[in-house]
Amino acid sequence: MAAPLTPGAATRREEDVDGKRRGARVVSNEDSKDCILEPLSLPEGPGGTTTSEASPSVPCIFCEEHVPVAEQDQLLKHMIIEHKIVIADVKLVADFPRYILYWRKRFAEQPITDFCSVIRINSTAPLEEQDNYFLLCDVLPEDRVLREELQKRRLKEILEQQQQERNDNSFRGICMFCNEEFLGNRSVLLNHMAREHAFNIGLPDNIVNCSEFLRTLQKKLNNLQCLYCEKTFRDKNTLKDHMRKKQHRRVNPKNREYDRFYVINYLELGKSWEEVQSEDDRDLTDHQEDDWSDWEEHPVSAVCLFCEKRAETMEKLCVHMEEAHEFDLLKIKSELGLNFYQQVKLVNFIRRQVHQCRCYGCRVQFRSRADLRTHMQEAKHTSLLPEVKTWDQPEYYFPTYENDTLLCTLSDSENDLTAQGQNGNVTIISEDTSKLHALKKSSILNQLLLQECLKN
Repeated sequence: MAAPLTPGAATRREEDVDGKRRGARVVSNEDSKDCILEPLSLPEGPGGTTTSEASPSVPCIFCEEHVPVAEQDQLLKHMIIEHKIVIADVKLVADFPRYILYWRKRFAEQPITDFCSVIRINSTAPLEEQDNYFLLCDVLPEDRVLREELQKRRLKEILEQQQQERNDNSFRGICMFCNEEFLGNRSVLLNHMAREHAFNIGLPDNIVNCSEFLRTLQKKLNNLQCLYCEKTFRDKNTLKDHMRKKQHRRVNPKNREYDRFYVINYLELGKSWEEVQSEDDRDLTDHQEDDWSDWEEHPVSAVCLFCEKRAETMEKLCVHMEEAHEFDLLKIKSELGLNFYQQVKLVNFIRRQVHQCRCYGCRVQFRSRADLRTHMQEAKHTSLLPEVKTWDQPEYYFPTYENDTLLCTLSDSENDLTAQGQNGNVTIISEDTSKLHALKKSSILNQLLLQECLKN
């Protein structure tokens, strides 16, 4: 095995490379290793995430490395690089510090292979180039129970905090719109803003950490930012007019920064308020007839492999990539005879190379994606794919971007006329020739011949 059972800190070396051109550097063996160490998302809209503040720092599971709780992503990177361990669905862990401390103790007692699945990368490469990573996830019953217990503990703490705020009559707050001061219970201020200013953030009993919530909203207004569309304006009066005319006196429901202020987001492990609410709505409509007359399908746009261009259909996106980047995905699929899973690997491979600003045609890495695009256009490297064995690897089953809708549009359907026409794999079904006499009398060819004779 390339990785020991109990991972230790790996020694990292950097190699100086001569010969730079246009901001590019030649990729060494060290650089060629993928270093995408956190979930990526294609830009789709404003949002935010938060982290727990239960303790000032979190230790590494295996060594004495510590990072602040607010920088847990740095700890995850450290554990992947130095110890080759990956924790699945970290966002669903209710209390990250307690989770880490628990597994730190367990890994000190037993080998890592007793708990983790082993993932071998570069499995088709020579043995010395293969490597093993360890996956810790809730498929392991012990991990699942731990996550559920942490979720229950967090829910209990949140409910206690909510009850304390509901009974607190020493609340003091100022209206964000008229600067009127309110004393007593928090519900007085929230009801005032809903009644007088049509600004409704929900029922007071559904909100937790209300003071922090109001400070967050006030900070955005002080920065001249609309609370709904989150656009920034030049002055306060323009912002007020915008929120009034556009009816934007509400918070953006897609901004995950607000999730922690609503009790519903703590009810079930891994479920947001939208999922919980949809389940409730489903229960209400179970006994109603299915009526799809008002169904409106919202088009899902896919992003180009090389730039930020979006298209609502696979056909439009393929046309764009062929015209703008000289990359014909359908032709490549046809010529190489790619099935669905190979197409997925190819897309994920290209996404990863572009994300790392690396040309997959010549293995040169650039300082920016703009430089990479210019190089690939001038050198005609967009169509210069490496050998199939380079990208047809199990590691490229996993999407480079979590919300890559292009993967959903791929297909190896036999009805793909383009692929069929180029491959010649069109199935021909012969007629039943067992009764030739009857066939000659009933054949449509008789009618066509008769029509042709009449025309002549």
